Amino acid sequence: MIPLFRNTIKTIYTASGLVLLAVCFLVTGCQSNKPEEIAAITNREEVPSIIYEEFESALTDSGRITHRFITPKLLRYDRKKEPYMDFPNGLHVIMYLPNGEIDAQIKCRNAINYEKKGLWELNIDVEAINQKGEVLNTEQLFWDTKEKRIYSDKFVTITQENSVYTGTGFEADENMENWHITNLQGDLEFEE
Repeated sequence: MIPLFRNTIKTIYTASGLVLLAVCFLVTGCQSNKPEEIAAITNREEVPSIIYEEFESALTDSGRITHRFITPKLLRYDRKKEPYMDFPNGLHVIMYLPNGEIDAQIKCRNAINYEKKGLWELNIDVEAINQKGEVLNTEQLFWDTKEKRIYSDKFVTITQENSVYTGTGFEADENMENWHITNLQGDLEFEE
């Protein structure tokens, strides 16, 4: 009968040791959170409501594609006071003519779409190409889809087949057909 009593005492010590160990982990692992940490977790405005990877979308009008949007990552913040979509890894927009041909293209390394305003902010290595083959390069470009125009107050370079124009400030229609540089700083014409 004594051996059974020793096993029971051993089991009690083992069980109480495990309980004591669990309590120690819980006490040392639980720390009170700072108010700003709690706010960051519970502030749903700061967390994207939707995250898309390798996203591609097309806008249509009467069954024909007018615009195509391609991006490696899209974050949608629709709980903000001013909802927006963030394209942190870049964006490629292709605009089509009614006959299906490509009219213009815009690429950038970062973009934000303010949906209610109908305004796109394109940033970092922005490149726009129109149907004529004219290329616009800048670090920031705004695209107002309601007014159907693009503009920038940053330094821009426009390259045509035989000339290059540089300056600060730019405005054009959204297809970059009719454009002008606000503060022209230089132009270079060359022959092949």
